[in-house]
Amino acid sequence: MRDVVVFINSISVLLFLYAAWTDFRTWKIPNTIVLALVTLYALRAMVVIFSSEDVGAALFASSGIGGDVGAGLLMFMLGVVLWAFRLFGAGDAKLFLPIGLFIGWHGMLPFSFLLLVLGVVTLLVLRLPVPLRVAHLAFFMRIGEIRASRKIPYGVLMVFAALLTLALPIIQ
Repeated sequence: MRDVVVFINSISVLLFLYAAWTDFRTWKIPNTIVLALVTLYALRAMVVIFSSEDVGAALFASSGIGGDVGAGLLMFMLGVVLWAFRLFGAGDAKLFLPIGLFIGWHGMLPFSFLLLVLGVVTLLVLRLPVPLRVAHLAFFMRIGEIRASRKIPYGVLMVFAALLTLALPIIQ
C-alpha cells in the first residue's frame, strides 16, 4: 500500500509542476489540473483509510485526513476572499484547495512562511535587470512580460512553497 501512496504523490508533484508551468506561461491554471489533484488526494485518502488499523485516527486526527480537509477548505476560503478583492486570480484561489489537502494542517505554517519568503524574493528578482546575453531566451522574455504587466503568476510561488513544505520531512 505504501507504494501506491508514493506513486500517487509522485503524480501529484508532476501535476503541481505542470500547474506552475501553465500559470507561468499563460497566467491561467486549468480546472482539470485542480480536479485531477483533488481526485488524486481522494485516492490517496482511500488507500490510507483502507490500509489503516485505526480508521478513526486516520480520519479524525489533526494530522490525518480530517486535518488535511480542514486545511484545504480553509485555504480555499482564503483564496476566494483574495480573489474577491482582486488580489489573486481565480486559478490561484482554486489551487489553494489541493495544496491545503496535500500539505495538511501541520504544513500550513511552513507553507505560509515559505510563500512569504518566495514572494519577497520574486519581487526583488523582478526588479533586477536581465543580462543582455540571456535576454533573448524565451524564459527571460517571459520574465520581461511579467515585469511589464505587473501581474505575478502566484501559482508558481504557491506550488514551489507547497513542494518545499512537502519535502521538509524528507530533508530532516
